[in-house]
Amino acid sequence: MTYADYLDGKPVVVTAALTGGIQGKEAHPGLPETPAEIAADAAACEAAGASVLHLHAREPNGERAFSTERFQAVTEAVREATDDVVVQHSTGGTGAPDDLRHEPLRTDPPPEMASLDMGPLNRYRHLTSENTRGLVDSLHAEMRERGVKPELECFNDGHLNEAARIADDLANPPSVTLIFGPGTLTPPAPRNVLNAVSNLPDGAEFTVLGFGRHQLPLTTLSVLLGGHVRVGLEDNVYYRRGELATNERLVERAVRIAEELGRPVATPAEARELLGLA
Repeated sequence: MTYADYLDGKPVVVTAALTGGIQGKEAHPGLPETPAEIAADAAACEAAGASVLHLHAREPNGERAFSTERFQAVTEAVREATDDVVVQHSTGGTGAPDDLRHEPLRTDPPPEMASLDMGPLNRYRHLTSENTRGLVDSLHAEMRERGVKPELECFNDGHLNEAARIADDLANPPSVTLIFGPGTLTPPAPRNVLNAVSNLPDGAEFTVLGFGRHQLPLTTLSVLLGGHVRVGLEDNVYYRRGELATNERLVERAVRIAEELGRPVATPAEARELLGLA
């Protein structure tokens, strides 16, 4: 994807990351945690223009959940509340135990997409994820077996090497999310977005994710580069400095910016075609 794709008016896929696995209601009282809360936000984001929903599950006490049963409850609530969105489960997240990483792939039906962290990362003082090649390959193998499209999450330039390592073994086109933020992530700067895009595997569709205040400028840059965008309370709880956001408002803003810049927003059917989903 290139600037020419922007000029040609290629549709932009908006992904909404509703919940996440780190902060909870202590960071934002409106952050959805229960299946009903997540489903309500899912419906609002679909109506606002999101075609992909990136989902995490929570325990009843608000802590992050990894079990198939909790993901099943969230997925069923979301599917009942929405019409045709692409469901994308998280298999990663900082601090996630390796022995439970396969659980989100085992819902019935399985998700259409699932995240696949491409290497180790550190965030915050005591949270880390190893994401060894062995784990990545085992998750990829189960995704292939269950017909789940991998969303390759690249937190730094080294992860792009790992994405290239398995790109030839992916159904075309590879779907890559470029992530910018603190810790061992790529520093959030426009020049680093340009560099990461230039190092993508051939033919890849890419989405840009910026944490915190970097969400707005870096996703806007992605629109100009012919890429896709991810927004939501998982990555950023503020609409502007001092003003808490909602998932719906973040999607609405992303849609408005894309349309103002001359790129139509993809419907779920168009998103499936662009991302190579069955």
